[in-house]
Amino acid sequence: MNLFSASASDKAPSPLAERLRPHRLEEMVGQQHLLGKNGILRSLIEQDQLTSAIFWGPPGTGKTTLARVIAQTTRSHFVSFSAVLQGVKEIREVVAKAQQERNYYGRKTLLFIDEIHRFNKAQQDALLPCVENGDVTLIGATTENPSFEVNSALLSRSRVFVLEPLAAEEIQQLLKRALTASDGLGAQQLTIEDKALEFIADQAHGDARSALNTLEIAAATAAEKVIRHSDAAAAMQKTPLLYDKGAEEHYNVISAFIKSMRGSDPDAAIYWLARMIEAGEDPLFIARRMVIFAAEDVGNADPRALQMAVATQQAVHFIGMPEGRIPLAQAVTYLATAPKSNAAYVAVSEAQKEVRQSAALPVPHHLRNAPTGLMKDLGYGKDYQYAHNQTNSVVTQEHLPEALSGTKYYRPKDSGYEKAIRERLDWWAKIRGRATRDDQNEDT
Repeated sequence: MNLFSASASDKAPSPLAERLRPHRLEEMVGQQHLLGKNGILRSLIEQDQLTSAIFWGPPGTGKTTLARVIAQTTRSHFVSFSAVLQGVKEIREVVAKAQQERNYYGRKTLLFIDEIHRFNKAQQDALLPCVENGDVTLIGATTENPSFEVNSALLSRSRVFVLEPLAAEEIQQLLKRALTASDGLGAQQLTIEDKALEFIADQAHGDARSALNTLEIAAATAAEKVIRHSDAAAAMQKTPLLYDKGAEEHYNVISAFIKSMRGSDPDAAIYWLARMIEAGEDPLFIARRMVIFAAEDVGNADPRALQMAVATQQAVHFIGMPEGRIPLAQAVTYLATAPKSNAAYVAVSEAQKEVRQSAALPVPHHLRNAPTGLMKDLGYGKDYQYAHNQTNSVVTQEHLPEALSGTKYYRPKDSGYEKAIRERLDWWAKIRGRATRDDQNEDT
């Protein structure tokens, strides 16, 4: 025996979360929509009818554990594969071994690929033949939206199952099991305060692995075999927010932020703002989205909204973070509580659609520029009505191409300042004494 050798009893135990992995479906906690009495995934597993699948869900929801349980339940040869560490060569070796298992022993191979979204297209394509001919049953696990990260050919040959974060009550169930299980912390005969149990379950945010890791640390530091709230808080420290600035949750949160402002809910808008700030989102990205929102969703219902948003972008750029959160919060609450109108946004969208359909319609002669005598002789600029020379500065002539005469793109709403704009346009229409194309359509 040398200095570096050690007996099996000297080796450090596996992490608590690893030691407590379930081996049977009955031991699984959570995912009742899939694994409950009438759950579709449970039925497929028990009938041994499961084909290739993608498990999509946040960390700590049981993707790897469920794959192992499936392998044991169906008596399949289980192969775990890392998309980070292994590539096409290793895939081919696994497939060759799977063919032997199938041909000589009549046993299926369940190939579990963790973080399958990290496979590039070539690696994913290499899986297609063995999935199609049944050499392996593929189970891919991913925290990213498979619609974006798994190529369409492989996705079409797999069924996607969405795993949800565990409820706080389910996390508490796991923690209690860990404290009593012989392969958990049962030998230590620990107790835990209700307040500490609830704290860990709440702060884990549905991540069973995070909760068990926290419990293990708290147990190691607990005095008098009692895990108190202070032990749990010290062990938890700060749970990183689920927020990948380049992936799915980034778009989910910014979508919730925009929709909360659009829905005139300042409390929800502030919450989503805080989520982005705490997760380290670029504050200028947030400010840019607010500038767009001010023009698109508030518009002329409150023209000051755009001024506020632009001023916020400048303020955040000028003072930086963390103080930049203050003007961001001011602007968010202003935009959320402002009257709303997307009339300008709708107007330019409809006008662009018209331009794409009708192309370059001729500019009316009276609106054309006439810098030369020839152009004047051709009638360019003739009969143009200069607004400032007209009564109330209102002209009666048409400014659209003849084919579009009377068309309305901008239809102000009765919201905020835009109500005054609408009344002004109605007044001008009466002065001009002519109906618009939209008015005529409404009459018919």
